[in-house]
Amino acid sequence: MLYQHELTSTEPGQLYLRLREDEGYAADDFTIQLVSGTIERGAEIDELIQRHTKSWSLSRLAPLERNTLRLATFELLDGATPPAVVVDEAVRLIKRYATDEAGALINGILGGILAEQRGGEGGD
Repeated sequence: MLYQHELTSTEPGQLYLRLREDEGYAADDFTIQLVSGTIERGAEIDELIQRHTKSWSLSRLAPLERNTLRLATFELLDGATPPAVVVDEAVRLIKRYATDEAGALINGILGGILAEQRGGEGGD
């Protein structure tokens, strides 16, 4: 949904309706919380990711990688899901729909964000 939101500028409420109409089921509360939270904290999340992408701008990342990072970063900030689970799910997701190299990139960026959260070094 975040990917669709970014590419089409469709509001989340419309995306939820389309999901129900096109796929035959409604978005669950957890999905709605993740999507809305990621969008609401978008500027903060993008700034945090940008600190850990080294010399790459966020716009250079493919939309799938960018939105996977946004979702995972929101989950790390939210704290409801254990960090190891967040990182593992993000890496598995991106490896499934992109490449192993993209998985390594996601892992490295999320690792930097985790280190910063734990009081380690910030962006390199």
